[in-house]
Amino acid sequence: MQTPKPPEGKARPGPVRSALERLIEKGEIEPDTLQRRLADRLDRLDRTLSLETVASKGSALGWLFGKKKSAEPVRGLYIYGAVGRGKTMLMDMFYRQTSVAKKRRVHFHAFMGDVHERIGAHRKALKEGRAKGDDPIPPVASAIASEARLLCFDEFTVTDIADAMILSRLFDALFAEGVVLVATSNVAPDDLYRDGLNRPLFLPFVDHLKAHADVFELDGAEDYRLATLGRDDVYLAPLGAETAARIDAIWKTLINGSKEGTASLSVKGRTVAVPRAGNGAARFAFDDLLKRPLGAQDYLALARRFHTIVLEDVPVMAEAERNEAKRFITLVDALYDSGRRLVVSAEAPVDELYRAQNGTEAFEFDRTVSRLIEMRSEEYLEKAEARDERAA
Repeated sequence: MQTPKPPEGKARPGPVRSALERLIEKGEIEPDTLQRRLADRLDRLDRTLSLETVASKGSALGWLFGKKKSAEPVRGLYIYGAVGRGKTMLMDMFYRQTSVAKKRRVHFHAFMGDVHERIGAHRKALKEGRAKGDDPIPPVASAIASEARLLCFDEFTVTDIADAMILSRLFDALFAEGVVLVATSNVAPDDLYRDGLNRPLFLPFVDHLKAHADVFELDGAEDYRLATLGRDDVYLAPLGAETAARIDAIWKTLINGSKEGTASLSVKGRTVAVPRAGNGAARFAFDDLLKRPLGAQDYLALARRFHTIVLEDVPVMAEAERNEAKRFITLVDALYDSGRRLVVSAEAPVDELYRAQNGTEAFEFDRTVSRLIEMRSEEYLEKAEARDERAA
């Protein structure tokens, strides 16, 4: 379908805005003024980055544009708002069409896991005499900047004190290297790491972030993903004999006659045990997966290894189960971002599963509820199945 010509005097819409309008024309999403405004803002950022590409030394026109290079660094974009408002959709449209060659799109948990691994590797190299400099942050930031001029983060959130304590220095170095940030989040920058331990030490990062990225609030209460509820055999509640029988039947279908056994994964020198596995699927009791001290890297490793995770007997969680709730949030994030399937049997419906009123987990669980609903949709499951077929 050709994009209609703009009226006289109006600029032609950019690629993000054009992609958004095509979805509206097809009836896949409803028209949304703020989404259109954000699409235009992302297109402006892409044009700015494109001009910088032209002005680079490797460009045939670099001599022309280079003299006009602004002293001001390119400002990125921090997009926040309620779950399901289209933040990730629009950022991914931008990422797919941007002219920046060196770019990286990653879930924030996965990025910080990579950063910690790089820091550990530098310290090891320093101890073995293969590196210089006691501070690992500058070389780690330099290495990341050499790999990606543009960093796109999905679900920017800070809950881990180890992340919070290095973010300010890390991003100060990344911004100094010219890295441009585009991120989505459910919270405003000033609310990041709210109520976190030693939060005053984290606050300089917020200042760095706002100095190098414009803040765009995509507000509104409607979660468009709620309109596409799907299969009833992905989230089963309440617990009982009937639910247990259905889980067994689903598991039998998943392994499809394959031999069932145990499995294990090695993550950062520790072993993650999988009590039941077969045909690319893994099955866990709640206690096996969420009462153990596991984190984002463990769950991402599971997502890389298995196309489907079956999680049984999830109880209603409250303040006393904050740790379990945090792990559940992280597990869902890892599987969602990897496009994997999650089958759950639980004590209560998804929107009644976490009942604490305080703490960051209570706030973040809203995102988990929305993601679990989307992961039940036909569209999500069909994409997961198509991915499995391509990998087969």
